[in-house]
Amino acid sequence: MDKKRTLITGGALLILLALVYVQFSHWKSFDWATFWSETHQINLWHIAHGVGLIYLAYVIRAIRWKIYLRPVRPQASFLGLIGPTVVGFTGLALLGRPGEFIRPYLIAKRHDLPISSQVAVWAVERIFDIGAFAVLLALAIFLPGALGASPHPEYRQQLIVGGAMLLGVVFALAVGAAVVARKGDALAGWFEKRFSHWSANWGHRIAQKIREFGAGLNTIHGPWSLLLLVVLSLGMWYLIALAYQEVTHSYGVEALEIPVSQILLLMGSSMVGSMVQLPGVGGGSQLATIAALDRVFEVPPELAASCGIMLWLVTFMAIVPLGLILAHREHLSLRKLSEESHREEEAAVMSASPPPVA
Repeated sequence: MDKKRTLITGGALLILLALVYVQFSHWKSFDWATFWSETHQINLWHIAHGVGLIYLAYVIRAIRWKIYLRPVRPQASFLGLIGPTVVGFTGLALLGRPGEFIRPYLIAKRHDLPISSQVAVWAVERIFDIGAFAVLLALAIFLPGALGASPHPEYRQQLIVGGAMLLGVVFALAVGAAVVARKGDALAGWFEKRFSHWSANWGHRIAQKIREFGAGLNTIHGPWSLLLLVVLSLGMWYLIALAYQEVTHSYGVEALEIPVSQILLLMGSSMVGSMVQLPGVGGGSQLATIAALDRVFEVPPELAASCGIMLWLVTFMAIVPLGLILAHREHLSLRKLSEESHREEEAAVMSASPPPVA
């Protein structure tokens, strides 16, 4: 596992270095004095509001997870889920992808549940996140006048095509979730049989993930819970968009007075860039945001660089101080939690492995 992580980190570093080179070569001149000047003059009240909105979004995540727990742990309190949520996202910020399972691992331990059940909930949560953001972004693209003030109106047709494709992905995810909910066992059995000859028992692993995802979908107890989850997900991502807007408006310059509808486009670029991240450093999201500000919104390079970094600090890293305080108070090691969560998840998959064929 250490060798694999080293290779992934090394690959991400090379990609990020290439992106940095491409971005800075695009700027013929970059004035560092202007960069620091733009950064120092931000309105800290806007930054504080942005951080507050991000913290509120984490509270909504805890409320949403309580709904997932209702069928098996109806007595669970969303207040008791805030701590694992904050510590989990702190681990994700500092450790990168290896910290993803900290949150479901802590919730499983504290509520005496199998970690596989909470990893399944985590997978379902990701579907709601993707769907909610895609719906908001599609509304921003298709609502009349939403993109009319864009510095590059010629991008509108490409955005419309992209929005239609995004809605198609959401529809496909919804259909896939419905199929797994109804025919999950049969689908898992088909994958298990069809890919049983693959190395590392991939057929079984795929089947196990399908079964886990189906178990996660079973936590959605009725249409009222589904509606509540949709509303909470949309509200949470709108709060995150408002936090982005608070950061851009903190600079007090016309170039960054971006309406919420276009802020969603900026968020989309950041999410795509976050696929290439270094633990504790980020990189991909900042570069993608900076590039979008520079090339799409025509923000000056120094201002775009400053705003891109500030957006990353507020929306992704602001949770770290509180998370470290909570982890210290409860004597938790983020690295150890990451290792234990992956170990238990792997053990759950192996324990469900079919016997070897003689």
